Amino acid sequence: MARVSDVPPEKVPADVRDTYFRYANGYGAFRNQVGVFAHVPSSVRHLMGMLLELREQQNVPFRYIELAIVTVSKLNECHYCVAHHAPLLSIEGISAAGAERILDYETHPEFDEVDKLVVEYAMQVTNTPQRIRDSVFERLRKHFTEAQIVELTLRISLCGFFNRFNDALMIDAEPDASAHF
Repeated sequence: MARVSDVPPEKVPADVRDTYFRYANGYGAFRNQVGVFAHVPSSVRHLMGMLLELREQQNVPFRYIELAIVTVSKLNECHYCVAHHAPLLSIEGISAAGAERILDYETHPEFDEVDKLVVEYAMQVTNTPQRIRDSVFERLRKHFTEAQIVELTLRISLCGFFNRFNDALMIDAEPDASAHF
């Protein structure tokens, strides 16, 4: 049970209600999370609104976003985010067993060169951002534009924020989190 109360949609300001519903139901089964964020309506407007917009734009392939999110969430042991995002990897052809062993990326039989690079980069951004070598960026530039590298870094960093937020406030995964997909 979350450490703070849930704010139901009818209690949020009218100008964020649509974003609340779209994030809770269209982005994924994130009702418990958005109900807590709704204590600060501008967070729903800006954070959830940005995530919805980025998903619609599809600037970075979905596979790489989800690989990065699951990697960060496994590193941070955020059960909420793993429960929501690991099932999405199956849409991208990665088995449940493959998602479970995502941190063993170097010898992962389901990953190609770019998958491995994304996981490696997500691990470095999460654990040692100040020590990422230029050679990693040279490899990233072979597969991604600078805008995509910036967005991938944003999503990795933001995932770490969400992991900490969810865990600090003990937000429970919705029972139907993986069934939503």
